[in-house]
Amino acid sequence: MATNSGETGTRDTTYNLISVTYHCLQGAETCNQYLEDARREGNQELTSFFEETQRMQRECADRAKQLLKTHFARS
Repeated sequence: MATNSGETGTRDTTYNLISVTYHCLQGAETCNQYLEDARREGNQELTSFFEETQRMQRECADRAKQLLKTHFARS
């Protein structure tokens, strides 16, 4: 994994962590929309799936945020 600043002026690892955090949070938000649809249709299987997926996305975002804190503390 490269750590040069490339075109963004930001270290690649910093950009990568920020990007993963953003995309996980975006995924959790999107799952919320799908979850509402599944609940509206009364589809328990899909409701459970989207709840689980949303939880996993939030956990991933939380982990990435923790890694960002550690990453910045070392910078």
